[in-house]
Amino acid sequence: MSISSRFAVGIHILALIELNKEGTTSSEFLASSVNTNSAVIRKLMGMLKKAGLIEVKPGIAGAKLAKELSDITLFDVYKAVNVVQEKELFSVHEKPNPKCPVGRNIQNTIEPLFTSAQLAMEKVLRSVTLEDVVKDIATNKKN
Repeated sequence: MSISSRFAVGIHILALIELNKEGTTSSEFLASSVNTNSAVIRKLMGMLKKAGLIEVKPGIAGAKLAKELSDITLFDVYKAVNVVQEKELFSVHEKPNPKCPVGRNIQNTIEPLFTSAQLAMEKVLRSVTLEDVVKDIATNKKN
């Protein structure tokens, strides 16, 4: 099991909008790049729009970034596409057996570790901008 692919697809959408800013970036165009259904793309674009990351006009094909590349962090994308609820990246199983010494103590032992891990990941995501991603893609597409 992994984190929802919405996060990766959200980054993909934003990077492609930037790299194709001279063209028309329709949901069909984005869907062909992501290799998914355009309805999935439209749903994610709605989330990105609601978060203030893109601008789209109803009935008109195309989208553009609502902010500068350097002002959009991967954490912004992560939050926009609702990958997980706050402090719920990792979940602890409910109702372990209280008669078992592990069952009785496991939640109190691992919940702080899970919280620390999520906060560390979010810190990394805050330090990487869409500009970093687009520059890396531009460098690699020459290869």
